[in-house]
Amino acid sequence: MTMEATIYHNPACGTSRNTLAMIRNAGIEPTVVEYLKTPPTREQLVRMIADAGLTVRQAIREKGTPYAELGLDNPDLTDDQLLDAMLRDPILINRPFVVTPLGTRLARPSEIVLDILPDTHKGPFTKEDGEQVLDADGRRIV
Repeated sequence: MTMEATIYHNPACGTSRNTLAMIRNAGIEPTVVEYLKTPPTREQLVRMIADAGLTVRQAIREKGTPYAELGLDNPDLTDDQLLDAMLRDPILINRPFVVTPLGTRLARPSEIVLDILPDTHKGPFTKEDGEQVLDADGRRIV
């Protein structure tokens, strides 16, 4: 089965690397968008957030970003103001977002990506931290 998939990826992020590896383990070579170098457009970001069933605030990354310094924890900020900040400083976009014909997910934790991939995994999968996610038959370990 051939499937289109796009991952908004940060190669410095372990969760993002694990997600990319799981997509490839399913036999899919995704379009990899290093969103820090090539951020999504406002329209793409809004669509991904909505399609993933998130609020704009849920899609903001706090850890390792200027979130607090920019005062983005202010509950009075509108979605438009938060989106403006995310587009100005893409490190504020939580990652990795993955888009496939089966849906869109913010893959945190990384195994959430399995919800939007076909059941075509090639054997076991173990995350970088040693956690096994798929067994020898490519089935999800619950």
